[in-house]
Amino acid sequence: MKQFDRALLLITGLLAAYQIVVGVKGADALAGLGYLTAFGVLLVAGLLLIIFGFEILASPIVVVVAALIPLGLAFGLVAHYFAAFEMIALGAAIIGLLAIAVTRFGARGALATMALAVVHGVAGILIFGLPIVLWLRGSAPPGFALVGGGGALIGLGGLLLSFLKVGKPILAQETILRVLPGLLLLMTASFVAGFAAL
Repeated sequence: MKQFDRALLLITGLLAAYQIVVGVKGADALAGLGYLTAFGVLLVAGLLLIIFGFEILASPIVVVVAALIPLGLAFGLVAHYFAAFEMIALGAAIIGLLAIAVTRFGARGALATMALAVVHGVAGILIFGLPIVLWLRGSAPPGFALVGGGGALIGLGGLLLSFLKVGKPILAQETILRVLPGLLLLMTASFVAGFAAL
């Protein structure tokens, strides 16, 4: 990993730490816990990548824990804006995390990648769609749509890594690893700017 990549990951971690400190305006305790989980894992993941390099992405435990980023954000958004569905969203997040854990440690290969792609895809769609829908309905300011942009980026990153894992990468591994730090930074900056608009 190049020093520039480490610098991008450090800035990503600092943005995640900032979001943890300031929180999300109007979020209750349960939604706040989802956001805290997502940004906390993002902070730790960035630091681990800085210390251990991209090789750490091969660890099954890292893949499982990293899934908490989209799951936490998707759950936080549902709990924050659609509280009637928060228990359903929590159950779905737990099932998704368990599916990834079981397939990572039990059934490797295509099934493990499929579970990862489905969980990242569904969470990414929620993170992308909900802020935009809220903005279009007038329930959130226009800047909140940036959270949706971050959702598109997190979905893209998760799918790129998933297909790389199954051995059918959309892009070459070197390309994916080259763009990953910048993608994580843009994603985190989008989230932070979007939540700051509230």
